[in-house]
Amino acid sequence: MKLLEGIRVLDLTMVLSGPFATLHLALLGAEVIKIEPPDAGDLARRLGNVQELNDKLMGTSFLAQNANKKSLTLNLKHPDALEIFKKLAKISDVVVENFRPGVMDRFGLSYKSISAINPRLIYCAISGFGQTGPDAMKPAYDQIIQGLSGIMAINGDERLNPLRCGFPVCDTVGGLNAAFAILAALFHREKTGLGQFIDIALIDSIMPLMGWVAANLLIGNQQPSLLGNDNFTAAPSGTFATRDGHINIAANKQEQWESLADLLNLAELKEDPRFRQRDARKKNRKALTPLIEAKLKEHETAYWVRLFNSRSIPSGAILSLEQALNQEQVRHRETLKTIHAENIGDLKLFNLSAKFEKTPASLEATPPRLSEHTNEILSGLGYTGEQLAELRNAGAI
Repeated sequence: MKLLEGIRVLDLTMVLSGPFATLHLALLGAEVIKIEPPDAGDLARRLGNVQELNDKLMGTSFLAQNANKKSLTLNLKHPDALEIFKKLAKISDVVVENFRPGVMDRFGLSYKSISAINPRLIYCAISGFGQTGPDAMKPAYDQIIQGLSGIMAINGDERLNPLRCGFPVCDTVGGLNAAFAILAALFHREKTGLGQFIDIALIDSIMPLMGWVAANLLIGNQQPSLLGNDNFTAAPSGTFATRDGHINIAANKQEQWESLADLLNLAELKEDPRFRQRDARKKNRKALTPLIEAKLKEHETAYWVRLFNSRSIPSGAILSLEQALNQEQVRHRETLKTIHAENIGDLKLFNLSAKFEKTPASLEATPPRLSEHTNEILSGLGYTGEQLAELRNAGAI
C-alpha cells in the first residue's frame, strides 16, 4: 500500500507554496483533488519558458509541481459550486489553501464552517505572514519574504549585497513545512479522531533555516558577516579557484585542514600562528585563501576533487544545473523520473526524494489538464450527466 493511501486532499492552492506541499502528499499516495477556477485554472499553468505549453495551460511551472493530482474546476463564487465543495469536504481528510487571510471566510468555507460538517478534517492555510498579526493582510511573494526574513541581508559579499537566493526558497520551504504539519496532524487524528486548523506562514517557515547564523546573533551577540561563498563556521571552507574553474572545499575539521595543507605542499602553514587553529584561520581567511589558490591553480578541478576526497577532505566541483541534473548519483537515486504526457511528450519531473523501504512512493501520473477529472469526481458524488451539463451552463464548474 501507499503511505497515504485512502487520504483525500482538497487542494485549493495555486502557483508554488501550496502546490509544492500537496505534491508531496500526492507522491506519498494521497488522492489530491486540485480545485481550480473554471476559466484558466492555476496561474502556474500560464508560467514558464515554453509559450506553446503556456497556451495549452500546461506551463513548465505547473508541470513541475502537480504530478499525481486530479483537476476539478469549481467557481467558488457560485452557490452550486460551494455545495459541491462542502459535499467533498464531508468525505475528505485535508483541505489546503493559500489565499490571503479572510478569502475562504468570504466564500463561506472557513475552518469553523467546514469543521462543523466534518470534525475530522485537517485544514491547512498557507500565507505569507500567517492568519493573524500586524502584517497578516499584506500581499507576499517569495522575494518579499526573502527580504523581510533577513536572508537577502546575509547573502553575497561586500560587492554584491543584498542578494536573493536563485530559486523561490521561501515558497518551497513553506510548502515543505505545510506538508510536514499536515502529516503530524494526520498522526494526531489517528490517536484522537479530531481534525484541526494549521496556520503556516512563509516567514515563519524560512527563518529557522538560518538557525546557526541566528544563534550567533541571539545567543552570541555576533552580527552575521558577508562571506560570499565562504563557510562562516570554518576555514578553509568555501569556494576556491583552480586552473580551469572553481572547487568547493570543506576542511571543517582540524585533521582535514592539516591533510589539505600537506597535499598542497603547504605544510609550513600548519604551524603559522595565523592558521594553526580554527578560530585563527577564520579571522585570517583573506590571507589564507590566496595561498591555497596559488597551489590549486596548478591543476584542474577534477584532479583536486579526486585527490581530496580520497583523503577524506570533502570537496566537489561546482556544476551547472544541467550537469547536476544529469550526474550519475542523481540517476542512481532516481531523483528524476520520466513520464509521458499526451500531446506534450516525455517529461522529466522530480520524484519523491525520501526512499521508503516498506511503502515506496513515486511519481505515477502526469500533471492534469484543466478540469480533466471534473466528470469523474462529480459522478462519484452522484451527479448525473444531465446535472453536470446544467452546472457547466450555469458557470458553476
